[in-house]
Amino acid sequence: GGKLFLQSHGYWEVVQRTLNGSQFYTYSVCNVGEREQDNWLRTTFIQRRPAASRVFVELQFIVRDCNSFGDSSVTCKETFNLFTSESDADVGTTFRKGQFKKVATIAPDEITSKNELHINTETRVVENLSRKGFYLAFQDIGACVALLSARVYYKTCPATVKSLASFPETVAGGENQALREVSGVCMDNAISEELPRIYCTVDGEWVVPVGQCQCKSGYEEVKDACQECQAGFFKAAASGDKCEPCPANTQKLNSGALVCPCMDGFYRAPTDPPTGPCSGLPSAPRDLVATTTQLSTGKLLLSWQPPEDTGGRSDITYSIECQRCEGVVCQSCGEKIRYEPASTGLTDTKVSVSELDAHLNYTFTVEAHSGVSLFASQITSMRLVERTSTSLSLSWDVFPRPRVQSRPIRYELTYRKKVRRIYEADITVLAMLQERAHATSKFISCAAVGGAAMLFIVVMVLFLRRRKRNSHTRQGPEDTYFSSSEQLKPLKTYVDPHTYEDPNTAVLKFATEIHPSHITKQKVIGAGEFGEVYRGILKVPGRKEVAVAIKTLKPGYSEKQRQDFLSEASIMGQFSHQNIIRLEGVVTKFKHAMIVTEYMENGALDRYLRDHDGEFASFQLVGMLRGIAAGMKYLSDMSYVHRDLAARNILVNNTLECKVSDFGLSRVLEDDPEGTYTTSGGKIPIRWTAPEAIAYRKFTSASDVWSFGIVMWEVMAFGERPYWDMSNHEVMKAINEAFRLPAPMDCPSAVYQLMLQCWLQDRSKRPRFGDIVNLLDKLLRSPDSLKTIADFDPRVSIRLPSTSGSDGSPFRSVSEWLESIKMSQYSENFTCAGVVTMDQVLQMKNEDIKNIGVRLPGHLKRIAYSILGLKDQTSTLSVFAV
Repeated sequence: GGKLFLQSHGYWEVVQRTLNGSQFYTYSVCNVGEREQDNWLRTTFIQRRPAASRVFVELQFIVRDCNSFGDSSVTCKETFNLFTSESDADVGTTFRKGQFKKVATIAPDEITSKNELHINTETRVVENLSRKGFYLAFQDIGACVALLSARVYYKTCPATVKSLASFPETVAGGENQALREVSGVCMDNAISEELPRIYCTVDGEWVVPVGQCQCKSGYEEVKDACQECQAGFFKAAASGDKCEPCPANTQKLNSGALVCPCMDGFYRAPTDPPTGPCSGLPSAPRDLVATTTQLSTGKLLLSWQPPEDTGGRSDITYSIECQRCEGVVCQSCGEKIRYEPASTGLTDTKVSVSELDAHLNYTFTVEAHSGVSLFASQITSMRLVERTSTSLSLSWDVFPRPRVQSRPIRYELTYRKKVRRIYEADITVLAMLQERAHATSKFISCAAVGGAAMLFIVVMVLFLRRRKRNSHTRQGPEDTYFSSSEQLKPLKTYVDPHTYEDPNTAVLKFATEIHPSHITKQKVIGAGEFGEVYRGILKVPGRKEVAVAIKTLKPGYSEKQRQDFLSEASIMGQFSHQNIIRLEGVVTKFKHAMIVTEYMENGALDRYLRDHDGEFASFQLVGMLRGIAAGMKYLSDMSYVHRDLAARNILVNNTLECKVSDFGLSRVLEDDPEGTYTTSGGKIPIRWTAPEAIAYRKFTSASDVWSFGIVMWEVMAFGERPYWDMSNHEVMKAINEAFRLPAPMDCPSAVYQLMLQCWLQDRSKRPRFGDIVNLLDKLLRSPDSLKTIADFDPRVSIRLPSTSGSDGSPFRSVSEWLESIKMSQYSENFTCAGVVTMDQVLQMKNEDIKNIGVRLPGHLKRIAYSILGLKDQTSTLSVFAV
C-alpha cells in the first residue's frame, strides 16, 4: 500500500501515541461537537498488479465511545467511511470527492472508553479493479477516530505440484471470475492424456484438479517427481503404479526397464501377460503302457504318468500320434483309428484306442504340451521366392531365434481363400518350439468376434450417454410455470441481531425470558455445537404444560460463545410459521443459559427416513416436501437466507409435520440490488451448497433453492447420503462438469424434474420457493401425476454399489453383497433359507425374497433392484468375454 497524507482542508492530524511502552503515530480526527463534519484522508497512488482485480484493505483503528463526550454525544458518530478511486496515473495532490465511490461503512467491534483502549481490526474487499492503480480515502462525518494502519493486499494461489503437474503462482480472481482455471505442465518423464488443470478460488486456495500426469513407462513417482525404475525392477506402461520386481525366470536389466525378457530356455505363452513370469517346457510323459482290452475288436488302453518337470505351469495337456508299419514301410495311421475321448487336448493321462487292424505294427507316441510348447517366434518378414500356376515358394525371417537346440523348430502354414471370383490366399506362418507337438491356431477368427463385441458395446455406451444427457437438458411442462425475478420481490422484514451493539438487547427484544424453575429436564436426546440437548417439560403458571427441547450452553464458555449461542434464539424469535421450529423462550438471567423450543417427537428427518425406509408412499413424501417448501417460502419472503438447508436440519413431529430448524449458519440478506450475503470465512456443507456459494461464498434464496433440491433427493431416497461416498472435491468436480444426482428409486418424474430445475447452473433460472409450493400443491391435488416414475438405472454403481465388491471384483459372499447395499440385517435370513452363494442370489425372484422374511417395501425393492443390477452386469461381462 501507499503512505497516507493529510488533506489540507480536513481535520485529520498526525498524533503520536504510546501503547504498552511503545510509541507510534496515528491519523486522528475528533470534532464530535461540530455539526456536518466532512473530513477526508487519502492515500498516495497504489499501483495494481495487472491480474489482481480484487484487493483486501485491512484497517486498524480506535473509536471513542460517544457517551463519554456528554452533551456533544448528540452529534457524535461512531463510524467512518471507506472510499476508492481508480486511475491510470498518479494525480499528485489533486483531490475531487466526485471521483471516489464508497466501499463500506466501517464500524468498530469494541468502542474505547475513558478507562480502556480497544484496537479494532476490520477487512473490506475492493472488487473489479481494472486500471493501473487506485487511491483509498477515509471520510469522517463526526466521529472520534484514530487510524493506526491500513494494509492493502491481494490473494494468490501459491505455486504447487499436484498429481505430478506443476502449476504457477496465480493471482486469485474476483467476483466475476470466482474460479480461475490454470493449466499445468507435467514434470520431467511424466505424461498426461488430458491437459492437467486446476482452479484457483477467490480465497487463494487450489480446488478441483482435473486430469493428472503419470510417470511414463520405466519410471515411478517419488516425492512429486518421476524416477527411473531401479535395476531388477520394471514398469511396462505410463500409470500411477510403482515399479515392480522382475518376475521369475526373467533377465534383470539395468535401471529404467519397461519389461523383463525371459532367460534362455524360458518362455511366455501367447496368452501370458508380457509382464508375467516365464516358464520352461515340460519334460516327456513317463511310463507309457499299452493294455489290450478287447483284442478281437482291435481295442486297447494307453496310460502314462505326468511329466516329472512341468516347467512351472499347470496347463499341461497331451496328444497322441500313431504310425502303422507294413514291413519296413511306416505311415500315419490316418483317420481310420478312433480315440476316446480324443487324440489331442487331453487333460487325463489315459486314452482308449479302437478300430486297429490285425497283423499290423502300431507305434504310439504321447506328447506333453503346455502354453509355452506353442512358443511362437515373431515372423518378422515373409517373401515370395517363386510362383507357378499350382505352387508358391515362400521364405521368412524369425526373431528371436529359439536357443534350445535339442528341440526341433516346426513351422505351420495356414491359408484361407478370399471371397472373390479370383482365388487369393492370406497366408499365416506360425513358428513353434515343441516336443514333436502339433496345434492349430484360430487367432484371426477369435479377434474378429471380439472386435465385433467391443464395437457393439461402444455403440451402446455412446447411445446411453447421449440419452442420459438429453434427459437432463430436456425441459418439462413445469418450466413455464416458474415466475420471473421481477414478479417476486420480497419485503425485507427480518432484523439481523448481529447489527445490535449489545447482542443481549436483541435477545430480550425477540425472545421471551423463562425462569429456570419452570423447566424440567428429562433426558439427553443429542449434542449441539454449544452443549447438550434435552427433552423436557415447560410449565409456566397459567399455561398448559408442554413438551420442549432444551439446548444448553456447556460450562467454561466465553462471552462470545454465549452471544453466538443466544443469537440463534434472536433469529428464531422473529419467525412465526407452522413449518418453522417454534421458540418457546430463553434463559439468560441465570448462570446456565438455555434455549427452549417446541419438541419434535420423531427427530431429524434424514435419520427418521432411514429408519422407515420404504414405509411411505410418494404422496406422503411429497407432502413432507410441501411443508419444508412452505417454511422456506416464509423465510425467503422475509429476505432471509438459511445457508444450511439439509434433511438433518429438518425436524419431524408425531403427525409427520416437517419444520425447518438449525439457524446456526444462517444470515440475513444485505440490502443491495442482488440481495446477497458475502463472507470470507466459515465452513460450507459442500454436498448441499450451490456452485456460486462454494465458489465465492455468495448466498441467496436461489442458493437455498439448490439446497432444497438436495433435500428433495434425500427425502425421495429415504435418507440416502447425497453423492454417496464421493469426496467433497469429487462432488465439486462432478457438479462443475454438469453431473447431477440421478433419480432415486421409484421417484415420480414430476418431482425429479423439479429437482433438476433447482439445480440449474444459472441461479436466476431456478424456481422461487413460492413457485415450488404452488407446484407441489398442484401435484398433491392430482395424485395421478405422481404415478409416472422417473427412469432409474440400477447399474449406476455409485447409486447402488451392488454390482461388485470394493475392489471392483464380483462379490465373494452373500454377506459382503448385503453389506454393500446396507441390508446386513438380513444375512441370517439368507443363510437360514440356504441361499449361501451369489449364483443362488441371481436366481431369486420377488416372491423368494418375501419368503425369506423381507417384508418392508423399501427393503424389498432395494434387494430386488440390486439383484437386477447384478444380473445386468453379469450379462454385460459375458459380452466383453466373447
